[in-house]
Amino acid sequence: MAEKSKILIIGGTGYIGKFIVAASTKAGHPTFVLVRESTVSDPVKGKLVEGFKNSGATLVHGDLYDHESLVKAIKQVDVVISTVGNGQLNDQRKIIDAIKEAGNVKKFYPSEFGVDVDRQNAVEPAKSAFAGKSQIRRATEAAGIPYTYISSNAFAGYFLPTLLQPGATAPPRDKVVILGDGNAKAVFNEEHDIGTFTVKTVDDPRALNKVVYIRPPKNSASFNELVAVWEKKIGKTLEKEYIPEEQLLKNIQEAPIPLNVILSINHAILVNGDTTNFAIEPSFRVEASELYPDVKYTTVEEYLDRFV
Repeated sequence: MAEKSKILIIGGTGYIGKFIVAASTKAGHPTFVLVRESTVSDPVKGKLVEGFKNSGATLVHGDLYDHESLVKAIKQVDVVISTVGNGQLNDQRKIIDAIKEAGNVKKFYPSEFGVDVDRQNAVEPAKSAFAGKSQIRRATEAAGIPYTYISSNAFAGYFLPTLLQPGATAPPRDKVVILGDGNAKAVFNEEHDIGTFTVKTVDDPRALNKVVYIRPPKNSASFNELVAVWEKKIGKTLEKEYIPEEQLLKNIQEAPIPLNVILSINHAILVNGDTTNFAIEPSFRVEASELYPDVKYTTVEEYLDRFV
């Protein structure tokens, strides 16, 4: 058995980052997490960091904005996975520079974890956010750094617990608001599964210099289909209100930041169908559940069982 790659995760305390850290340690990779001193002393993130340590991860003190500490951290590993949040996406150029200087990295994963940013038709302001991710892809390629881009599609934990109902804390039991005509297909993946599939690709030559889509067949559903599944589970037909696309576009233009970003992403995924409206061409794209049929992933149906 070849040794498992050493992985550095930058942004490990973020929304998807913690799932990547968990999957990496669970899979037996020597796992390193870049942490700032301020993170360790933070009451909430400090607990997360303590959990990383207890699970076997190595904490590496450093900062995205401290080039020397970044290079030092990167020199200890084989693979760098960035899970930084929206505010730091453009600053990933600093990671690219540090990887180039370190000269030892076998592969870089920029922070993606959503739609394929090179294949989407989003309106502003999501359009600019996706363009920023696309530019990081180009910068990675221009630097000659081997890569894998993870297109994880929609986070189940964001969409499914409320079926995206404004102000709700649980899925609806009387009335449901549906964006557009509700027919565009989207892909919803449970966050632990995103972590598992991502880490599976680390030492897999089939994923090298490819876009990896997490698009398992049982996790593709339209808004109308999600509602139908939920209705069946609760044994009740819901009253339905459809928000026409024109109204949604108007809402996006009028909404303040960051609500306009959220609404425009919802539009891309649930109205445009930007996670499903293209074929996966094997020359430069692969699908995770086909590569790893052994992974038992949580289906949309199983996920919704939690709320019945």
